[in-house]
Amino acid sequence: MQSIRSPFPPIDDYAFLSDCETTCLIAPSGAVEWMCIPRPDTPSIFAAILDRGAGHFRVGPYGQFVPSARHYQPGGLIVETTWQTETGWLVVTDALVMGRWHNSDRRSKTHRRAPTDWDAEHTLLRTIKCVSGVVEVEVTCEPAFDYARKPTKWEYTGEAYEEATATCEGSVDRVRINKETPLGSVHPTLRLNTNLRLGIEGRAALARTRMTEGQEAFVALSWSPNPSPTSQQDADDKMWQTSEFWRQWITVGKFPDHPWRSYLQQSALALKGLTYAPTGALMAASTTSLPETPGGVRNWDYRYAWVRDSTFALWGLYTLGLDREANNFFHFISDVTQDADLQVMYSLGGEMELEESELDHLRGYEDARPVRIGNGAYNQKQHDVWGAMLDSVYLHVRSREHVPEALWPILKKQVEKAITHWKEPDRGIWEVRGEPKHFTNSKMMCWVALDRGTKLAVMHGEKEYAKQWAAIADEIKADILANGLDKRGVFTQYYGTDALDAANLMIPLVRFLPPDDPRVRATVLAIADELTVDGLVLRYKVEETDDGLVGEEGTFTICSFWLVSALVEIGEVVRAKQLCERLLSFASPLKLYAEEIDTKTGRHLGNFPQAFTHLALINAVVHVIRAEQGADLGEFKPAH
Repeated sequence: MQSIRSPFPPIDDYAFLSDCETTCLIAPSGAVEWMCIPRPDTPSIFAAILDRGAGHFRVGPYGQFVPSARHYQPGGLIVETTWQTETGWLVVTDALVMGRWHNSDRRSKTHRRAPTDWDAEHTLLRTIKCVSGVVEVEVTCEPAFDYARKPTKWEYTGEAYEEATATCEGSVDRVRINKETPLGSVHPTLRLNTNLRLGIEGRAALARTRMTEGQEAFVALSWSPNPSPTSQQDADDKMWQTSEFWRQWITVGKFPDHPWRSYLQQSALALKGLTYAPTGALMAASTTSLPETPGGVRNWDYRYAWVRDSTFALWGLYTLGLDREANNFFHFISDVTQDADLQVMYSLGGEMELEESELDHLRGYEDARPVRIGNGAYNQKQHDVWGAMLDSVYLHVRSREHVPEALWPILKKQVEKAITHWKEPDRGIWEVRGEPKHFTNSKMMCWVALDRGTKLAVMHGEKEYAKQWAAIADEIKADILANGLDKRGVFTQYYGTDALDAANLMIPLVRFLPPDDPRVRATVLAIADELTVDGLVLRYKVEETDDGLVGEEGTFTICSFWLVSALVEIGEVVRAKQLCERLLSFASPLKLYAEEIDTKTGRHLGNFPQAFTHLALINAVVHVIRAEQGADLGEFKPAH
């Protein structure tokens, strides 16, 4: 009988590591199955998550692939995997190494944000310890460069068997990507260091040994001239300094003394891991083409920075007191809008062209094709971007009570773009690939652009602009109220339809209307009752929306967290808390979230981990916590 067990682990079973320049995903088997170098939006060296033959890097007991337990070390992105075999116990600890700032004699070629005390060392470090008995351990490092399109060549480069180097055609020793470098045009040289004895078999470097109680070993994969560990003590020191980096970082945050604190901390760590420290960019997710529908075609590349994420990033990060990351992302958005019109998304270095293509040679996660790289939505018309940008600016500068002089022309330009285009149809927040529509959410975000622009103009002393923009904001609001409601007084997806859209849950969150407005309450409750599957929220009903695609999709977790926040806003705190508890119960074993949840199986779908989801989680959880505290204190302050 043929096995029906998938060779692919569930998406939510992966562990996520980051050094804020590179990310990777590690399967429960101990295999790194997704990693792109030198940046998360450049070609992969391990891509077994998209095709079992597209490269992996495993450390674990020989012949055994299901661990006893996995957890993050408290307060950081360092994962410990414990294995029980028939003869002993083994612990493998994995981290992307952080060290003290090392560009002291010359400037970094990639950093545009102010350097911190810490910097990525461009090393994936894996330490191994036999804690009881005897365990046979194997190491298999099988890179597949350029999304498995370039063959790998290994050669010994050490004195004996302690070091081997992997290259492909086009490999370079030091990879620097800037705006002038075509993405994917250069490939790294990989160096594998260990205190085990390496062998070379085709495109793989291998090691196998029997470890007894108390024995330790390490394996380090590096891709820059920074020194790799050369001894067990050196490896232990690098692991310690990495944990110290994460402890110092998480201690800066302000986390409430509440049972849900750990979810907030893990979401904050995921967001930190999804930042690209040299520019301040925040990527939507670490992966490409993990399917929104099992075996379906809704597979997109999310390794880029979306402008709309800026608003939610600032809401979430400022709420937790993590100002530095919020400010760096704000400055990234400011950089990319200096000399050009605002796009929907950018690469992590600020590059503007993200041409979409398909990798036909990869079978896809559980046969979900096509596998896409690049994202064709980068040049779509999505009219919410100006509102997202200006809301971000307003959140950033209001505590400083003045608008920087150099920023004012940029802000004025974005407001004028919203004025020029708000009457036109667009593709909307969900980036539909059908015909453009007059999406209610897009109109509302144009109102946000004018409303926040007015407030910024007042702050900057531009009273005439403030007067003009306030009048146009009123015009946009009147247009939405005249055309964006159905007969029940519920906000619709676009003008002239009765279809619902979860994006309209943002209406009370961006203060388009007060939460006690009956139209707000009617909209929130209609979405809660009619746009849900087993209580979790869909973006929209695919049969009612021309999104240019076929097939179904799961419930969007960000929309469910938006519903939590919106229910709190309209006073339905008990219902909001119940939904929030249910959503938190769907977290992955390591408290991470992909884009969607299949309510029938509880499986996560879509790219992973998803920044947008973790941002919405922070806002929702803090909404509920503050509402509960407000019930005791006699007042409630929204999370943002």
